[in-house]
Amino acid sequence: MNRNKIVFLTGTRADFGKVKSLIEIVQQSHLFDIHIFATGMHMDKKYGLTVREIEKCGYKNIFKYINHDSGSLMDITLSRTIEGFANYIHLIQPDLIVVHGDRVEALAGATVGALNNILVAHIEGGEVSGTVDELIRHAVSKLSHTHFVANEEAKARLVQMGERRESVFVIGSPDMDAMKSDTLPSIADVKKYYEIPFDEYAISMFHPVTTEFNKMDKYAEEYINALEESNCNYVVIYPNNDSGSDFILSRVLRLQGKERFRIFPSVRFEAFLSMMENAQFIVGNSSAGIREAPFYGVPTVNIGTRQNGRTKNENIIHTGYTKTEILQGIKKALQLQVERISLFGDGKSDEMFLDIVSKDLFWNTSKQKIFTDVLSYDANMV
Repeated sequence: MNRNKIVFLTGTRADFGKVKSLIEIVQQSHLFDIHIFATGMHMDKKYGLTVREIEKCGYKNIFKYINHDSGSLMDITLSRTIEGFANYIHLIQPDLIVVHGDRVEALAGATVGALNNILVAHIEGGEVSGTVDELIRHAVSKLSHTHFVANEEAKARLVQMGERRESVFVIGSPDMDAMKSDTLPSIADVKKYYEIPFDEYAISMFHPVTTEFNKMDKYAEEYINALEESNCNYVVIYPNNDSGSDFILSRVLRLQGKERFRIFPSVRFEAFLSMMENAQFIVGNSSAGIREAPFYGVPTVNIGTRQNGRTKNENIIHTGYTKTEILQGIKKALQLQVERISLFGDGKSDEMFLDIVSKDLFWNTSKQKIFTDVLSYDANMV
C-alpha cells in the first residue's frame, strides 16, 4: 500500500518546537512517509545551528537548505526559499506540505504548494499580531487548502477571510502537547546543562519589528539599558533573524560575561519550557509571553507593537519602548500575583491532527479553492 507523503517545513527553533508533536505522532503511526525540510535559522551557526536538534530526534528524511546569508533581506530570503523548496518538492513529489505560523519560510512553502497543486496545511493561522508578521500569516492562510487552528476565535477569522468551515480544524496549539506532558526535563537538569547559576531569574526575548526598522537601534538601546538597571538576573535568548536583528544582537552581546546575564543563541524547546515555568517573568516582545507564559502563570512584560492584537489577559503588562516604561513594567511583574491560564487547547493537538489526516475525507480536499462569502453580496450597496 502506498503511503501518503507528508513534508513538514521548519525554519526556526520556535516553529519546530510547535510542530514536533505532530511530526512524532504521524511518524509513530506508520501510516505516512514523513519528510522534513529544514532551513532558515536552523542552518545558521550564529543561532546555534539548530538543525542538529532536529537530527537528534532520529528522523530519517531531513533535507537541509540554506536560504539566507548574514545580509539577506526578507524578500530575498523568501525568493531563495521558494526556489530551494520548489526544487525539493519536484524531487520527492509530496502529497501534503505542512507549514506553521507567519515566517517567510511558511509563505514560501504555501506558495510552492499552491502553484504545484499540492495540498497545503497551515498550522496556527487565523491569528492577529503586529508588524508584517500578520500580513504573512494571512497570506499563508489564503494559499493553504486546510487549516489547523488554536481556538474557535482563529477559526472565525479564517471563515471571515473566505475559508470553508469544513477545511478549518480546531486542534489547539501543538506546543501545549509538550507543555502538558510529564516528560519535560527538570529545572535542575536544565540549569546544570546550560550552566545557569541563578536561584531566581527572568527570561529576555526581544525581536526586531520589521515595520519599525529605522527605530530598532534606539529601541534596542533602551531595552538593554532597562535590563541592566533592573537588577534582576536574566536568561537572554538571541533575537530572530528578521531585518533589524543586528541592532538588538549588538546590544545583547554587550551583556556577555556580566554576572547577572546568561546569553544563548538558542535553547532546546523542551528546556525552554522548563525555564519558562520556573521564571519570575518574561520580558520582550516574543509570542512566548502571550502563549506559553500565561499557561505557567508567569507574568509577561510585553514591549511595543510586535504582539498587537494577540490575546490579552491579566498576566500581561504592556509597555512602550523607553527604559522608564520597561522598568515600570518589570516592577509590576515582580509584584504581580497570577494564576495559570490556558487558551490554546488541552494538550491533545497531536491526537486530533492524526485523527484528521488519517481520514480519506481530508485527502479528498479540493485543491481548487473557492472563496466562501460570509454575508450575501449586494452590488447596489457598493
